[in-house]
Amino acid sequence: MTRITLVRGDITEQHADAIVNAANSSLMGGGGVDGAIHRRGGPEILAECRALRAAKLGRGLATGAAVATTAGRLPARWVIHTVGPVYSRAEDRSALLASCYRESLRVADDLGASTVAFPAVSAGIYGWPMDDAARIAVETVHGTPSAVTEARFVLFEARAYIAFEAAVAAL
Repeated sequence: MTRITLVRGDITEQHADAIVNAANSSLMGGGGVDGAIHRRGGPEILAECRALRAAKLGRGLATGAAVATTAGRLPARWVIHTVGPVYSRAEDRSALLASCYRESLRVADDLGASTVAFPAVSAGIYGWPMDDAARIAVETVHGTPSAVTEARFVLFEARAYIAFEAAVAAL
């Protein structure tokens, strides 16, 4: 079973086999976690993202899907890119958010990763309410069979840490 741990900090500083990137569908970098990973990881990540798009992704990565690249200069072996859904009050998109975590674990298993650092996917610019994002993330990781031994949620803000702490306590 995958052990869930929480860390308050910067995901780009995590020593893990894989770091999950809350990417946009273009995989070309952006703001928030995505921009930080691309900046700190260096041009090698962007080069592999471009190659992935050219080889098999075409217009980009689908929401809820995940793919891996090198981690470049990050203290990890790989970056697993996943595209979270934009929050909508009118449409339940929680299955897509859960898919981000399941697919990231699947990719981690394919890579042979035993430690994976996750951000709070979709809880930033994509507007997902933090408490709900935390619940979906923790329940999905806890309930997904995987060879990953540690799923580490790396949370930059205190309110995110508190929300994830409550979600773990509710398991």
